[in-house]
Amino acid sequence: MAGKSTGVIRCAWARSELSIRYHDEEWGVPVHDDRTFFEFLILEGAQAGLSWETILNKREHYRTAFDGFDPSLVVRYDRRRVQHLLRNPGIVRNRLKIASTVQNAKAFLRVQEEFGSFDRYVWKFVGAKPRINSWKPLDRIPARTAESDALSKDLKRRGFNLVGSTICYAFMQAVGMVNDHVIGCFRRLATNTASPSVSEACGFRV
Repeated sequence: MAGKSTGVIRCAWARSELSIRYHDEEWGVPVHDDRTFFEFLILEGAQAGLSWETILNKREHYRTAFDGFDPSLVVRYDRRRVQHLLRNPGIVRNRLKIASTVQNAKAFLRVQEEFGSFDRYVWKFVGAKPRINSWKPLDRIPARTAESDALSKDLKRRGFNLVGSTICYAFMQAVGMVNDHVIGCFRRLATNTASPSVSEACGFRV
């Protein structure tokens, strides 16, 4: 689990140059930007059945192909645009996953309209502040939790696709709603709580 060259200890899954950079700079850092939320919803759905390393390698292609993950643009994609995306070798060329991106953009915009932002909506599932876990390096981190079950159920009710509980938990880890850096990892304590504005909007105290 330790970086041999520097002695830095990090989570065991971060092994390649790309995954190490993602682990060190993004994974578990609390997100409050709606476009970033939309990006991770799409990428986690695309990852289903594949490795996260595969998605990280395609991430820049996804950003280009899906207009910087702007849901207000993705929602306009028609059948011709979907066909064009199916011919794009830089992304996962799966018709269901691409169609789900358009459907999720519609649902995402509805959530923004109802709550003012997706940020304000999604953080309420963890009481408006990150859940910081205390896993040991050899512990088996769960693939789903009661919170991811609740998020998955509500997203599905709101018309989202490819948002099963396992996908939702990976999403929650990615955007810092859950901090699953193991004990000893140098990134475990490098987190911050939700901003007061988000907490107050959700009706919680932090």
